[in-house]
Amino acid sequence: MQVNKPNIVFILSDDQGAWAMGCAGNEEIITPNIDRLAQEGTLLDRFYCASPVCSPARASLLTGRIPSQHGVHDWLRDDTKEQADIEYLEGQSGYTDILNQAGYQCALSGKWHIGNSARPQKGFSHWYCHKSGGGSYYGAPMYRNGQLRKEEGYVTDAITEDAIDFLQEKHCKPFYLQVGYTAPHAPWIGNHPQEFVALYKDCEFTSLPRQAQHPDAVYLTNEVGQDLRANQIGYFAAVTAMDAGIGRILDTLDKQGLSKNTIVVFSSDNGFSCGHHGFWGKGNGTFPINMYESSVRVPFIIRHSGYIQAGCRFNGVYSAYDWRPTLLDYIGLNDCIEIPLPGRSFAGALKGGNENGGNAVIYDEYGPTRMILSGKYKYIHRYPYGPNLLYDLAGDPEERTNLLDDPDHIAIGEQMRLELETWFAKYTNIEIDGLREPVFGSGQTGKAGLWGRGKFAHSCESYIKENKNFAPYRNR
Repeated sequence: MQVNKPNIVFILSDDQGAWAMGCAGNEEIITPNIDRLAQEGTLLDRFYCASPVCSPARASLLTGRIPSQHGVHDWLRDDTKEQADIEYLEGQSGYTDILNQAGYQCALSGKWHIGNSARPQKGFSHWYCHKSGGGSYYGAPMYRNGQLRKEEGYVTDAITEDAIDFLQEKHCKPFYLQVGYTAPHAPWIGNHPQEFVALYKDCEFTSLPRQAQHPDAVYLTNEVGQDLRANQIGYFAAVTAMDAGIGRILDTLDKQGLSKNTIVVFSSDNGFSCGHHGFWGKGNGTFPINMYESSVRVPFIIRHSGYIQAGCRFNGVYSAYDWRPTLLDYIGLNDCIEIPLPGRSFAGALKGGNENGGNAVIYDEYGPTRMILSGKYKYIHRYPYGPNLLYDLAGDPEERTNLLDDPDHIAIGEQMRLELETWFAKYTNIEIDGLREPVFGSGQTGKAGLWGRGKFAHSCESYIKENKNFAPYRNR
């Protein structure tokens, strides 16, 4: 069946693990509208972000590049005007550029966090944009028409309202609407409407693991531990409040007669652990940085009524860097690729409702930490100091036992390291190589590598100050 320039609504949550949906089997979290999308579309059970932290993950979704091709290696700080004004993706195409050139009107409602949030980029014209990457849900700093203002209401509702206002406009050409919620990113206590908090008053949170604290857990885990239950309630309430907003967007599509010719996608920038593995957070929820499944696996649901099979579930492995080629292939647009990209389209599987198995191998990176997932094994290499890890996900889904030094697995570890380094050598731009970046998970302050013209690009002073015996990067 031919697809003729359908509209696209791409909904992206913030810090939501693949486990945090009713349709994923979580019987405690209340997500009826996300579940509705899964019932009316296709759910990818094993969809992986390109990096387990927001800014590089978002940049990879948009550009199809890995972090060592686009140069965003950590979440972006905007503590100064100099930092806030950096356009990190300057000169790099996003798929929205191609949509815009093909006649689409591109609109953003909510979080961007890929640099220079004050002005529209990458083919966008409608631009209601969060200044930073998160913060309080009340009084959020939002740009509209280039003007920064405080959004006094609940920011999840404000983002939803702006998206609905856009959908209710008269559209003379197809549109792409990106709805970037900050939910369920922290903070969780005292930041969400009581109607959603009250839903979890009696919740036992059996869906959240109760484990001993991870030895590498950083500050957030201790902070959450001061009132664990209130934070559990807040995280779930943030998801449910967002889900209500998604329901309003879906209802608006129905009322405007847009549903039949609109692709709706729901995903998240990176995963999240709420006690999984004994910590709260994502890739930078520990140091050294982690690549646990709860950090790298994210929700991905796509609905296009009449074209994509309803109630379908794919079990293969897919990556965020597959999204750009998939979307453009699906709607029949040629990609103008400046450099070789690693992704592959799964549009044929979506249209046919018959999964083709996804990727054979998945790769992730977060600064000098890199991961390869192949078959049942996952190998993680932390350059240059380690410790490096090898897990058998089939026999050890909780990723508790490192097999790297096991005599029966030494050859497997060596082969996976070879495959990892061969793949990254193929795609990495050495000018902005993540291996050369001292990423601590505490924020990026400027362009990486040679693109930064000699300026230091990462915030690590606080980590060094708190860990006086940690020598690397002290003298830079």
